[in-house]
Amino acid sequence: MLSFADMIQIFLSIIAIACAGAYIVSVFVKTDRIMLSVLLALAMADVALLEFFDLQAVLNPEHVMFWKEYAVVAEGFFPFLWLFGITASAHRRGVGGASRIQKVLVLLSVAMPLGALSGLRVPFFYSPDFGAERMLFLSGMSSAFYVAMLVFLVAGLVSLESALRNASREVRWRIKFEVLGAAALLGVMIFYYSQGLLYRSINMNLVPMRSVVFIAAAGMMTFSRFWRKSGSWLYLSQQMAFRSVVLLIVGCYLVGIGLMGEGMRYFGDSFQHNLLIALALLAGVGLLLVLLSETVKRKIRVYLHKNFYRQKYDYRTQWLQFTDGLAAAGSRDDLLRAIISGFCEIFGMGCGALFLKDVDRAAYQNCAVLQMEYSPLLFSGEDDLLQLITQRKWVIHLAEEMPGAGGPQGDYFQRFSIKFAVPLFHDSRLEGFILLGRPLNKDEAYYYEDYDLMKTLARQASSAILNLRLTDELSRAREMETVGRISAFVLHDLKNLVSALAMVVDNAREHFDNPEFREDMFQSLEGTVDKMKGLIAKLKELSAKPLLNLQRADLLELASATAGMVNAAEINVFGAHAFAEIDGEEMRKLLLNLVLNAVEASDGGSGVSVTVGTDTMAYIRVSDQGCGMTPDFIRNDLFKPFRTTKAKGLGIGLYQCRQIIEAHGGSIEVASEPGKGSAFTVKLPKAES
Repeated sequence: MLSFADMIQIFLSIIAIACAGAYIVSVFVKTDRIMLSVLLALAMADVALLEFFDLQAVLNPEHVMFWKEYAVVAEGFFPFLWLFGITASAHRRGVGGASRIQKVLVLLSVAMPLGALSGLRVPFFYSPDFGAERMLFLSGMSSAFYVAMLVFLVAGLVSLESALRNASREVRWRIKFEVLGAAALLGVMIFYYSQGLLYRSINMNLVPMRSVVFIAAAGMMTFSRFWRKSGSWLYLSQQMAFRSVVLLIVGCYLVGIGLMGEGMRYFGDSFQHNLLIALALLAGVGLLLVLLSETVKRKIRVYLHKNFYRQKYDYRTQWLQFTDGLAAAGSRDDLLRAIISGFCEIFGMGCGALFLKDVDRAAYQNCAVLQMEYSPLLFSGEDDLLQLITQRKWVIHLAEEMPGAGGPQGDYFQRFSIKFAVPLFHDSRLEGFILLGRPLNKDEAYYYEDYDLMKTLARQASSAILNLRLTDELSRAREMETVGRISAFVLHDLKNLVSALAMVVDNAREHFDNPEFREDMFQSLEGTVDKMKGLIAKLKELSAKPLLNLQRADLLELASATAGMVNAAEINVFGAHAFAEIDGEEMRKLLLNLVLNAVEASDGGSGVSVTVGTDTMAYIRVSDQGCGMTPDFIRNDLFKPFRTTKAKGLGIGLYQCRQIIEAHGGSIEVASEPGKGSAFTVKLPKAES
């Protein structure tokens, strides 16, 4: 008959194995690296197997050596799988990006499972009376095995600490609980085996303590995977949480007191020993959670500043930290995110967004974010925030200086608890601004010292952004220069060919009496001449906006006529008559380009539609249900020359479309989602009746 202690052990082991299974599921649900996911799943599966085999050894004292043989094999795979998984997780390129020492340790850890398998033939333990004491005494080979085990476990802890220390602030926030859970697993195993080496015996009475830590560790790691990596889909209202939290705390306290009383009644001193060890380990993990909390660290820093230090910031440290982050950026997006991350980390903010000026649209658009999603919101010169920034040329405290902001911008500020707007000036020209929100310490007061540092770092950020913009402009100018040179050569050759073909046409008139020759020659030669002239005209229009011959026209008739020119699946034209002053030829070229793009994106034209109508402006909307475009491509590459998603495209068509629309005084809007299609809306000023 099972004792009460055995029943408790069964309960703890089942919970630990279930938590391990939950983590394995989370690894495959929330993953972007399948091989790493398999490795981490195997590592956690090894923990579950070890828990199961030790449970069987405790419940079956007469077969303890049989179950411990399998437990030793699981122990042998433990350091290899976890060290391999931690090393692969800590580097973007997997183990290939690790240091030489880490690679050597991973390679040497392969000897552990081999040694465990060899232990199936060589006795690892002996126990005169396991049923009474639950102690397994070590042999010489098992002592060496567990010494090596401790070395690899400590190496794994060092790798975890290094990975957490070197991670960026954003990544550190996401992986903190997973790293601490893995550290708790390794820590409890280090304690378990160090006790064994100290007393030259494995104390199986410590298995309940180890199970409790396994549960806590696997729970934290699963929580990190499901919530910190991709966001939680389950929320609890504040009212419900307020009503329940007191009852939950009181209930947990009473249940804990009851369990302690029952445990001391049935287990005696061994229960107290296990309980104290488990509480000490869990308290250590809780202390690490507190110390790694950005909110707690921010409050400690503010408290020390108020009471012990004359200055709030160590400016040298903050400056080096910020410049190092900018220097480490490898791409445009990395640089913009590094700027936001630096501001958020230094000033204790939970989220941030960077808005930069779009010269073509004369507005400021969202170019980078941290812990918030991209917004299509545009800020123009007439907006209250930009007018205030232009007048003040200083950091704007939104809660104090714009408390009643309304409209889409006010909703945006409230949604993300935006606290500061930091302008980015260069030579009195506003290049952009940074919005900082969700302060980690809501009670923290900000003074002139914070504003001075924000403005100083903003100058550095402005210089980095300006260098980035100049580099892009230089690259674009070189592209256009290259195209100009190519066009010159192409134009020269085409002119020669056109001249030669014209001469052939003239000479061919001598053979005018030959009907067959006349028909073939004139048809082929005149067709070639027309094509070459069209190519010349297209190349000439590449670098300049078209000259327009504006006339009042019906956009619905234009759309119907253009759709009829496309030999594809049926293209549906909807809407009402809408009139605008347009150049019919240029607008037909624009609309034809949009329709052809929609047909190509939709694999033959299925689902392509053209809608015409009026609201504040006349508009034509071309929609498809094709492959769509990514937000990054729309934000950074769309409408720019030589940027395309087509395998054989030149990236010129949409660039010319935008030039035509701007020449008409209109605009073009894009809505697209990968796999669901795109919609291009051309807006034009309405013609007067």
